[in-house]
Amino acid sequence: MNDIKKVNVMVQKYDAIIIGGGSGGLSYAERAASYGVKCLLIEKDKLGGTCVNVGCVPKKVMWNAANIAHTFDDAKGYGFSFEGPSFSWSTLKAKRDQYIHNIVNWYNESYMPNAGVDVIHGAAKFVDNKTVEVNGEQYSAETIVISTGGYPLRLDVPGTEYGITSDEFFDLEEAPKRVAVVGAGYIAVELAQLLSALGSKTELLCRGDMVLRHFDSYITEHLYEELMKDEHLTLHPRSNVQEVIKNADGSLTVRTERETLEVDLLVWAIGRGYNTHNIGLENTDVPVNPDGTITVDKYQATNVEGVYALGDIIGGKYQLTPVAIAAGRRLADRLHNGMTDRHLEYHNIPSIVFSHPPIGTTGLTEKEAIAEYGQAAITCYTTSFTAMYSSFSDKPVKTAMKMVCAGEEEKIVGIHLIGPSVDEMLQGFAVAVKMGARKQDFDDTVALHPTAAEELVTMR
Repeated sequence: MNDIKKVNVMVQKYDAIIIGGGSGGLSYAERAASYGVKCLLIEKDKLGGTCVNVGCVPKKVMWNAANIAHTFDDAKGYGFSFEGPSFSWSTLKAKRDQYIHNIVNWYNESYMPNAGVDVIHGAAKFVDNKTVEVNGEQYSAETIVISTGGYPLRLDVPGTEYGITSDEFFDLEEAPKRVAVVGAGYIAVELAQLLSALGSKTELLCRGDMVLRHFDSYITEHLYEELMKDEHLTLHPRSNVQEVIKNADGSLTVRTERETLEVDLLVWAIGRGYNTHNIGLENTDVPVNPDGTITVDKYQATNVEGVYALGDIIGGKYQLTPVAIAAGRRLADRLHNGMTDRHLEYHNIPSIVFSHPPIGTTGLTEKEAIAEYGQAAITCYTTSFTAMYSSFSDKPVKTAMKMVCAGEEEKIVGIHLIGPSVDEMLQGFAVAVKMGARKQDFDDTVALHPTAAEELVTMR
């Protein structure tokens, strides 16, 4: 039974209440406040959510460090000689943590106050469709935006508690000597490869035949080649963890149906759940789907008038920080600035995997394009090469590119890249795809030489 009662309680009123101070909630609040909306933002933990505190930002710092480690190898091919570099995980962690601390402080002390947004730290729970309670106080608004994000999952096996998740990964003071990473998505690949680059003997365990199995197969085939060349990383396909045992010396025994591994640390990276079952939605008319997501229409609206949801909790393919930001800003534009049809289109959204080398993708895979347009309508262009920079390395890394085109005009419906610097390369090409560029438009663009990016406008 509901233990929150709206009886003899003074309810404070706002124009809009935002539950969740991650990227989506912050972006909606800032944009709405700029239109004169009186906003209350409620966050139970640190502002910035997963991305800033235990996700994109600290991950990219660690990726940068791993990339530098690879650069030392590359330097030898350019004639540099030096003693093997030493690396201090604890030094990097201290600087990384201070960097994150500064961002969070800016949210609290400048960004939200300067925007005119009131912030309360505490766990919000709905009292009814228009009212929430936090820290014993109740607040109401005609507009409520739910942007509570997700949390990392653990596998339900004996000994699961002996592993950590991606959240706890950023608490590590030192690099583990031997580590098992369990999962097949972005987080698993990124953590496994950066750990390997920074000196850990890494075991990457996935249930299927390959990681990133929802990506275009042309790209994952090239990623597989890089994984196989990694001296410090072993991929274990078709490996389901059955049990984790903590040994007397603190090490862990990880048992799958195929083998037994001895490691010092295990990281669960098997996916994420949704923070929707603990915010009092049972006291509203908003249903929660069995998987924990909330169903919305193209305008981020739930089935209850005035209640909206955005970010990871709506599910779907694009559970990415920039997507939540874009959805939040568009929602504010539509609700509070007269842009009556303003909404986020959930297609042709670019994304990056910070693997080594990175992967960039936008639009449809070849398989998805065939399903949508038919086999006869699809033409694909591919290229694979060793870029000039990598050609001089003792450990060269290939670049691979794929362009998926549809129809007689060869409209570009997908671009998929893997290789050094593709994370910075894709953004401009994503604009072209979003605008409906054709293969001929790329062909008619003069190449920038000598670059790897020029291969996308010279493909045959």
